[in-house]
Amino acid sequence: MADDFGWVADAMYKTVPWVSTAGVKFTELAADRVVATLPDVEGQRNHIGGPHAAVMFGLAETASGAVGLGSFAHLMDRAVPLVVKSEIRYRKVAMGELTAEAVLGRPAAEVIAELDEGKRPEFPVDCTIRNAESVTTAEMTVVWTLRPNAKPA
Repeated sequence: MADDFGWVADAMYKTVPWVSTAGVKFTELAADRVVATLPDVEGQRNHIGGPHAAVMFGLAETASGAVGLGSFAHLMDRAVPLVVKSEIRYRKVAMGELTAEAVLGRPAAEVIAELDEGKRPEFPVDCTIRNAESVTTAEMTVVWTLRPNAKPA
């Protein structure tokens, strides 16, 4: 894990209770890429014994949020990151521990430039969910926005 971005994991655990409750662990952290894992928990399984679809979605969305935090934390006094939309594509039946890799889908400088222009920028984060054998079980795209904070009256 990159030492410079270890604070991202700490922030996620403190501000998003589900991350700790679900057992998400961050194994790689950078501004534009995060890898997170989720253990196989019997109480989070579906009817065929694998991780429930909601759990898979939650892992990838969490990793995508960590990417947004790592890339844009220095802007939080100006804007709030919010999910605009997400799409998940289930590829194979998932079983066991999962890993989600999330990658920023456009240069952070472009997003920041749009915010500086007074726009409400959007940015995709592309996620790949893999099982313990590194087989891709799902792919997900989460589109985030930086909603500018209201200006004081």
